[in-house]
Amino acid sequence: MKLDAMILGAPLAEVAGLAAAAEVGGYDGWFTGETAHEPLLACTAAGVATERLQVGTAIAVAFPRSPMHVAQAAHDLQALTGGRFVLGLGSQVKAHVEKRFSATWSAPAARMRDFVLALRAIWSAWETGDRLAYRGEFYRHTLMTPFFTPPAHGHGPPPVWLAAVGRRMTEVAGEVADGVLCHGFTTDRYLREVTLPALGAGAEGAGRRRDDVEVALPVFAVTGHDELEVARADAFVRQQLAFYGSTPAYRPVLELHGWGHLHEELHTRSLRGEWDAMPELVDDEVLHAFAVVAPPDGLGAAIRARYGDLADRVSLYTPFQPSAEDVAHLAAGLRR
Repeated sequence: MKLDAMILGAPLAEVAGLAAAAEVGGYDGWFTGETAHEPLLACTAAGVATERLQVGTAIAVAFPRSPMHVAQAAHDLQALTGGRFVLGLGSQVKAHVEKRFSATWSAPAARMRDFVLALRAIWSAWETGDRLAYRGEFYRHTLMTPFFTPPAHGHGPPPVWLAAVGRRMTEVAGEVADGVLCHGFTTDRYLREVTLPALGAGAEGAGRRRDDVEVALPVFAVTGHDELEVARADAFVRQQLAFYGSTPAYRPVLELHGWGHLHEELHTRSLRGEWDAMPELVDDEVLHAFAVVAPPDGLGAAIRARYGDLADRVSLYTPFQPSAEDVAHLAAGLRR
């Protein structure tokens, strides 16, 4: 299993240092998401500061952007990094797409499929010189002149990963993507019974193998060197589980375990604004189903024991900041 550093919310001025430190620390990849800062800009800084790491977005929100904009930025980042860039895309949820980005939301799985196919058509036209003539259900790209065609960089198109939780989006990832970005709000049972079968069905329908699609998983971790660090991580994870568990999009994960009632109660409290009271509903059974609880020197082995046959690469979802020694233990445990 590969080990990735997931950096969210870092100012652009700090990105180069964080990425360089991740490379020195032994991580395999460095990824950033679209939260308070622009992820493609951050990947530019990270790409310049590193030589070995894969650098990517996990995720950039697709629908507010044109496939042409994304294709061009990803092409440039693939050139800049010498073939180390990974384009991770996500749909976000309807409220954010419409109200935060003032963009169009409809049929997210079908739209995402069309988005990725449009990207591949654009990259193919640039690489081969063939006429751009993509006409999809949601996107049309039929004009490309030499003046607007970027030069070839020799590294091929970047891999495209899709964030997916539900069956349909996961099937789309299996059909058209190079990787699937699982959500941290998942369990090994959900991966085994829902995610991987849907991924396989999508891949099979497209004449591909399930193994053609890389599985990346952020892992909730309760860990620390002392009681205070462990307590902080425990409180953080319960708060995150309560937040995600209150969101209707993630209800199926709870329902698989027979915890649909937990979603109802969390959702009701969220509507009343009772955010501080919600984590108390996440009991130890729920916590242990979603999070790996282990000391830093045993965390890698514990993650591998739970997810070793389910995921190809992992990152940590925790406030705990591992030292260089912790990362070494973690990486060794994952690969042993």
